[in-house]
Amino acid sequence: MRILLVYCHPSPASFVASIREALVRELAAKGHEVEVIDLYGEGFDPVLDAPSWRAHRDDRSAAADLSRHIAALRAAEGLILVYPTWWYGLPAMLKGWFDRVWQPGVAFSLKNGLFQLHQLGALRRFAVVTTYGSPGSFIRYVVGDPARRQVMRGLSLQFARRLSRSWRPIYGVDTRSESDLSRARDRVVGRIMRQMDAN
Repeated sequence: MRILLVYCHPSPASFVASIREALVRELAAKGHEVEVIDLYGEGFDPVLDAPSWRAHRDDRSAAADLSRHIAALRAAEGLILVYPTWWYGLPAMLKGWFDRVWQPGVAFSLKNGLFQLHQLGALRRFAVVTTYGSPGSFIRYVVGDPARRQVMRGLSLQFARRLSRSWRPIYGVDTRSESDLSRARDRVVGRIMRQMDAN
């Protein structure tokens, strides 16, 4: 399977980076074709400028410099996002990737003013691994888990109709031991591998 892994963290020595490395290693070992987009590593510009915003408003694409990202997204049969949750949402770099790459004619289109679904129909597998400093109970019951709703409900509308999707959060990373985090990483990677390998 062709899998696009989008990774967003500023430190190559982070726990989030170790999740990315484990996933890439396991996916490659199982014969998957993996393309990694490291947003911080490549210095991705997340800013949706005025000409690009106007192009969006006119239901057209404007950013020619994003051709590699667009091609990878269109070719992918599986998409994995690996990032930390900051302030209950996506890091600005990752949010900017969606703002700029998921353009009209790529990830969505409008017909008579209506948002058209399933524009990325080749994507049959979707997984998210994200870390939180806070405990899960706080995120779910106090804050209301806004990032999960945005990502799992909103983005999934553009993928294949028979989509396999999974949300794999790791909570409380600021207070857990290294060995506990290692076990959590292994569990998450194992679950995503089973999802990606399923027929």
